[in-house]
Amino acid sequence: MPSYAEDLPETGPDTGGNAGQDTDPRLAAFAWTETAARRRAAAGLVRTLRPRAAESDLLDLAGNDYLGLTRRPEITEAAAAAALRWGAGATGSRLVTGSTRLHARLERELAEFCGFEAALVFSSGYAANLAALTALSDRDGIVVSDAGNHASIVDGCRLARAETAIVPHADPAAVAKTLAAHPGRRALVVSDSVFSVDGDQAPLGALAAACRAHGAALVVDDAHGFGVLGDGGRGAVHAAGLAGAPDVVATLTLSKSLGSQGGAVLGPARVIEHLVNAARTFIFDTGLAPAAAGGALAALRLIAAEPGLAGRARTVASTLHRRLTEAGLTAVRPDAAVVSVRAPGPAEALRWAADCRELGLGVGCFRPPSVPDGISRLRLTARADLTGAEIERAVATIVRTAPEGAR
Repeated sequence: MPSYAEDLPETGPDTGGNAGQDTDPRLAAFAWTETAARRRAAAGLVRTLRPRAAESDLLDLAGNDYLGLTRRPEITEAAAAAALRWGAGATGSRLVTGSTRLHARLERELAEFCGFEAALVFSSGYAANLAALTALSDRDGIVVSDAGNHASIVDGCRLARAETAIVPHADPAAVAKTLAAHPGRRALVVSDSVFSVDGDQAPLGALAAACRAHGAALVVDDAHGFGVLGDGGRGAVHAAGLAGAPDVVATLTLSKSLGSQGGAVLGPARVIEHLVNAARTFIFDTGLAPAAAGGALAALRLIAAEPGLAGRARTVASTLHRRLTEAGLTAVRPDAAVVSVRAPGPAEALRWAADCRELGLGVGCFRPPSVPDGISRLRLTARADLTGAEIERAVATIVRTAPEGAR
């Protein structure tokens, strides 16, 4: 499997340096976590929670609010109204008490907007990916997964218990070759539409052709394409002419372009019905909170009413890329709203991101082994609501703090 999600060092059987000194035997139960913590620190992989205030002067290019909707009054007011009407929580799983008419409206309008027969809403995009991969494969089948796929897809492949074949990144020929080597087996090909590390787009048309030549189904995680690509933000699957196809399923999040929280699977009605009956992350998980569903529905309607938002997000990304490369930095040309800027190494990337933050700019920092290609980078997310002045401020800060070797 790709190393994307495997970023914690192995702890082994070591129980920790002080296990033998513990007089209370209960303290030995988790003594091994101290060894794990030391190994994380030595590898530079310590993560720190950083609670943010409700209001901040930090210019955020680290989050995934691509269209700048999470604080739009229309969205926050809809979320609040939904909580007041339906309650703070869904109260149960979707098949018990967790489905409201609000969920049903969101599913219907999502499917219509994206061009699919039906949709099913989950508590997160992660849960949606797990559902699609586990419920649409079987022990005797094979799942073909791109080496650059998101950790949720990696975990879905593991839980699916089917044979998993990892193919080189964005390589339809490798997909076709793998499928040809397994004739007669139920086959599922899965890929991000836009890869979250570098922001490059998958060759969906060629992937679909490879699938159809071998009778395989295609599952596309459109988390980073929905709202940014396609006609009015209808997504990469729609842009590729694959929306509504009987052999294509899309997953997406409600937490990025829609500025809310949750996830969804879109596809043929018979596939969605199967997920209702077979997907464990749907059957046994508490339903999406009404506030999140209400906010997402309001955001979806706003995107439909303001189709220029998608193009604006792409323009901001292109501008960031152009200005940074003009300054001598190495940045990957964005296909959507993610801009990846290469760093000389992991320590330099971490320091670069910290220096940016000290100057009021929030950026993402990706380092090995959390990235499959081993290349450290800053990850910037363009937002449709960024002003020209904010773009220039971001560029100036990144260039000013660039470490030696970044140019």
